Formats: sequence, C-alpha cells, structure tokens
Amino acid sequence: IPASGTAEQTLINRAKSYAADCEKRYGWLLPYMTSVDVARDMDSIRSALGAPKISYFAYSYGTYLGQVYATLFPHHLRRMVLDSTVDPAGAWYADNIAQDYAFEGRMEAFFTWVAAHNVTYGLGSTRAAVDQAWYRARARLQAHPVEGRIGADDFDDTFLQGGYSNALWPGLASALAVYLHSGATSQLISQYQQDGVQSDNEFAVYNAVECSDVNWPRNWAKWNADTRRVYRTAPFQAWDNAWFNASCAFWPVRGPAHPLQIKGADLPGILMLQGTLDAATPYAGAQVAHRLLPTARMVVVEGGGNHGQSLAQPPNTCVNGYLNRYLATGALPTRPGLVNATCPALPPPSPAS
Repeated sequence: IPASGTAEQTLINRAKSYAADCEKRYGWLLPYMTSVDVARDMDSIRSALGAPKISYFAYSYGTYLGQVYATLFPHHLRRMVLDSTVDPAGAWYADNIAQDYAFEGRMEAFFTWVAAHNVTYGLGSTRAAVDQAWYRARARLQAHPVEGRIGADDFDDTFLQGGYSNALWPGLASALAVYLHSGATSQLISQYQQDGVQSDNEFAVYNAVECSDVNWPRNWAKWNADTRRVYRTAPFQAWDNAWFNASCAFWPVRGPAHPLQIKGADLPGILMLQGTLDAATPYAGAQVAHRLLPTARMVVVEGGGNHGQSLAQPPNTCVNGYLNRYLATGALPTRPGLVNATCPALPPPSPAS
C-alpha cells in the first residue's frame, strides 16, 4: 500500500523491470504463451494420441482455458466439467477488480467466524473487533517483519489463502491469536511457509499468459485511480492485486483489444459447479460464462465460498453426486434457467479442526 508517490513509483519501476527482464530473456517465447496457444497445444496432444475427442475437467483458470478450447475445437469435445468458472468477458483486468470486492467479503466472513469463536481465540466477539486485531498485526509486521522476511505483504498473501478455503481458517486464526497475545511467531512462520510462499515459476507463467491474452490498460493513472476507488471499500486485496498484475501494464506483448469471444455453439452438455461466495471466480462472472455456453447446466452451492466445490476435503456429497453421474453417464440437471440445481454449502470448520 504505497505511502507516497515516491513509494508507488518504486513499485512501478519494479513492475517495468520485471516485464523488461522477461522480454530480455524469453522474448522469443512470450508471443506464444496465450491461452489460445495453450488450447492449440492441447489439441495437438489430442491428435498425437489419436483420440477423436477429449473430456476436460478443470478448476479456476483452467475453466477459462476450457472455454477457449471449446470455442476453437467444439467438435473435439466429449464432456466438460468447469468448477469455479472464470468470467471470460472480464479477462483479465476487470476480473481482477471483481476479485478484490469478493475477497473482501471472504475476509469479513473469516473475521465473523473468528468472532464467533472468541472463547478460543480471544480476538474480539464482533467482526469489527477481529478486523481491528488483524490490521493491528499487519501494522506490527510492517514495522517489524518476522525474521526480516515476513512483512505486511507476506501476511496478506498468507491470509489470502483463507479466501480460497475455509478449511484453513482454524490454523490462520490460531497463528494470528498467538502472535498478538504473546508475540510468538512460530505459528505465523508455519502458516506462511504452508500457504503464503509463491512459486517464482508459476508467477512468471501467470504473467506470460494473462498479460498476453488481452491488452491491459497501459496508462498507470487508470490503475492508480481504479485501485484507490476499490481500496475505499475493499482494502484487503486492492493494492496487493494491483501489484501482482502490474507488469501487464508494461508487458512487451500487446494482446488483442478485447478478450476472445467465447462461443457455445455445437457443444455437448457441460457441467458447471459454482459457489455463490467464491472470491477468486465470483458467482456473477461464472453466470456470464453460463450464458455464453447454452448447453451448460450449473449446480450452485448456496453460501459456498470455497474455490473449487468438487473433490474437496471434507467432501460435499451433493456436489460430488452430480459430478459422478455426469462423468459416468453424461447426465445433467434438468431444471431450466441459470440455476439448474442447488447444493448446500459445507458447514464452517470447528476451531479445533
């Protein structure tokens, strides 16, 4: 969160340098890293294996890749499951802003859960009190990073993972409580090592694909204005997400002006699984994809905030039932409209889990 224009410029320069260094070392490869290229690679593998059609099952970004593949090769698709679906019309700048608001909601849900278990964690009996405790810990880490390596941004990255799965909430809450109550950092370090450390290679490929899929805004003033507007009501991820993607403002490959238009003609039946409170792929965007895929049927997990509804632990037997029936027989829910079936969300975890 830049404290001044000078601090912001320092981070802008880092993003510029990252983009320039990628071009210097891998400029020959970068034009061929788009989702369209990946979909064509997939079809080359299908052809090499002599398979007339593929079945495709994906989560998160993989759902966008599936939509791209289905658009390019509709007659090569047998079955498709899209779990936690990307809004293809928002790729990628608008999708990231939508994430900011949705992750704020997930953090509020986490704080509410911690407050409900104040007897265990002692961080306050209201969401607002826990919110204040979390930001108090963040400010302390900003001033005094743990072992010189876990500061405020690493703290954000660690707790961000709780937005993807509430199974992580007990461990995160315990680490926060121990740190604030006693100053002990071992649990915080453990949570960071488990959830907060990011792969440099994954980050590089993320940039290479998403920065090239579509031309991002090239005027940093727009990024600044949009991020400050988001920050006013959704501070948790606003700047974090902006810097995570900032290299795309300076990327050497200029993608098309608009995202690939997803087309759903001539496709087999597709099964979509979606939680209404998913932060990484928000529900409204998943329904955009649903409208573009007329053969798709969506199972909606009401109140589900986890990213990835199927094959999770603990299992959601309702969701897995729809998945298993579809994979075995091609059967899809039959209710008309944009909500073709519903499943209840899993209950929140207990503090001891």
